[in-house]
Amino acid sequence: MSPPAPQHRLLHRLRAAGACLLLLGGLARAAAPQPVLLGLDGEFGLDNSTSAQAVELGMRTAIAEINAAGGVLGGRPLALVTKDHRSIPARGIRNIQEFARTPGLVAVFGGRFSPVVIEELPVLKSTRTLFMAPWSSADAIVDNGMRPNYVYRLSLRDSLAMPRLLQSAHRRHLDRVGLLLTNTSWGRSNAEAAEQAVTLGSGMRIVGTSWYNWRDTSLIAKYRQLRAAGAQAIVLVANDDEAAVLVREVAALPRAERLPILSHWGVTGGEFVKQAGPALQQVDFSVIQTFSFWQADPARVRRFLASAAKVSKVRRIEDIDGPVGVAHAYDLTHILAQAIERAGSTDRRQVRDALEKLPAWQGLIKRYAPPFTPARHEALGPGELLMARYRADGALVPAPE
Repeated sequence: MSPPAPQHRLLHRLRAAGACLLLLGGLARAAAPQPVLLGLDGEFGLDNSTSAQAVELGMRTAIAEINAAGGVLGGRPLALVTKDHRSIPARGIRNIQEFARTPGLVAVFGGRFSPVVIEELPVLKSTRTLFMAPWSSADAIVDNGMRPNYVYRLSLRDSLAMPRLLQSAHRRHLDRVGLLLTNTSWGRSNAEAAEQAVTLGSGMRIVGTSWYNWRDTSLIAKYRQLRAAGAQAIVLVANDDEAAVLVREVAALPRAERLPILSHWGVTGGEFVKQAGPALQQVDFSVIQTFSFWQADPARVRRFLASAAKVSKVRRIEDIDGPVGVAHAYDLTHILAQAIERAGSTDRRQVRDALEKLPAWQGLIKRYAPPFTPARHEALGPGELLMARYRADGALVPAPE
């Protein structure tokens, strides 16, 4: 038999090489490490809200750093899966159910709205889904009766927020306050915290409490009731929409009738500055925070900004919307990654247990010593609280007291 023609031998070699490449490609795909999934259940579709996006930015920035350093569990990258509850509890419950059934998903991060998270708690309990709270502040989210408790929070807590707001008023000799609260579980949580704080001998007095409903188009009548009752200041629990309504209405009053407003931080989770407009600079308005990029360690802020620039359009502190949500989610993602490493597994029960056994760690916000313990599922305390004000350019900066 005559030897194959040269072109036939070349074709044979090319086919063999192609088969080898296909085989190697298949093996490479088979050997590619499976990502470890983190969920985010937030209010992405809510008009004027930026809080879910803030949490997402913090998570994605931390994930980029963790993956650049080799990921977790011997090289597995972290990956984020987001779902939108639009601030509707029924949607949130459905999202948690879907997350709970997702293979490879270790934990779910929540958004801003405490009422949504509170309604989700029974599903979290029944599915033993690990839940990380980087914004919502109602006490009942962590004080939920679960045994074991699958909820961990790196955020403000209402029973800390209200005493700090009252303390800020007291330092300014505004000892008679009126409470203007949202008629939700978040508002009720704050009402209880305020009453307890006053009974502790703070020298403060609550002259009245007024309740409003979500999407109310005017709050001025309730404001006037509190002022008529003798309030020297208003302690406000609101999100951005209703707070902007109040600020515009108060700014329209004669200057002598404009009381200082000390606000919970729900206003920072949306386009409050834009909605309030020029009126914001006509009202004495301050808001509680747990963190400020303006006061943080400059080297850590530079590192954060460099990492955030790789996953977003953020380049400066002024570019960051919802700074507490960003910073909380950033630190909390790093802490969760450490727990996954310590557990040596993506099993939610093992990761939950590992969260309570982590060593001290220096984060963006503080040195956690340690972040959590079996008896403490709150990573932040009263030492982190501060008051802030909006500059004319919209930046939220620490306020002198």
